[in-house]
Amino acid sequence: MFTSERLKGIDVFVCVVDAGSFTAAGERLHLTNSAVGKAVARLESRLGVRLFERTTRRLALTDAGQAFHKTCQQVLGQLEEAEHVLKSEGSAPQGRLRIDLPATYGQLRVMPLLFDFVKAYPGVQPQISFTDRFVDLVEDGIDVAVRIGGSERWPAPIGHRYLGRERRVFCCAPAYLERVGPLADDRAALNAMDGVLYLRADGSPAPWLIQRGTAPIEHLQPTARLEVGNAQAWVDAVLQGLGVAQISTWLVGERIARGELVEVLPSFAADGLPLYLLWQRSRQLLPKVDALLGHLEKGLSV
Repeated sequence: MFTSERLKGIDVFVCVVDAGSFTAAGERLHLTNSAVGKAVARLESRLGVRLFERTTRRLALTDAGQAFHKTCQQVLGQLEEAEHVLKSEGSAPQGRLRIDLPATYGQLRVMPLLFDFVKAYPGVQPQISFTDRFVDLVEDGIDVAVRIGGSERWPAPIGHRYLGRERRVFCCAPAYLERVGPLADDRAALNAMDGVLYLRADGSPAPWLIQRGTAPIEHLQPTARLEVGNAQAWVDAVLQGLGVAQISTWLVGERIARGELVEVLPSFAADGLPLYLLWQRSRQLLPKVDALLGHLEKGLSV
């Protein structure tokens, strides 16, 4: 059973680490050096481990102390965040808001929505980062993130909403069709095309996802005419008439609508990766976070 005893000394311990000494921590907490030392000693006794290596020259954390300090920081941070949530209930969205987005999808699809959000809520100051890796929202202090792909099971501290799936279509420039002629909507044409492939971060080309009707999705690794590791440059290569690529509609839908690209082999189009909206559950009730979640869900749902 949890008791209040478990909280005793934690704030003193964290303050000692942050301040760098018992004396400096005592000044911050308005306690004597002796009182600080006794609080830490009682905490070590209760835990059954030494948290500090004490020498005449410096105060250093033990391995156990480092691990415990990290956990204590998270716990105290969550308590502070809970207080902010209670105090801000009913208030207008305001304050710093850290957001992490996939690089290309974030620029093309999410940023226009964030511009509208900033205009609607002038009291909010977003800090927006772009990365295609799976960041740890809690570890990196991210309030809200948009992700393409990922598990359907997320860690307990992370809230998530499924936004739908991207749709991948085969497309090429009209100039390519002028050079090679019409492409039949069949497997023979699929195997004979010049492939413009996306090169992933690990150096491997992304396979084509092939699906016809209700059949299972196949992964096809075509012969590459060109491999490109940047999404915009990848699309540019297709626009130059160098071959056919399988690209998500959020990236090329407008170009297809304008006739700059042509969808081919429509019966082989397939669903791609799932889209998710993620956030820290401990911050969900903050007005700024709640408002942004509603705004992005409405704008990004497929």
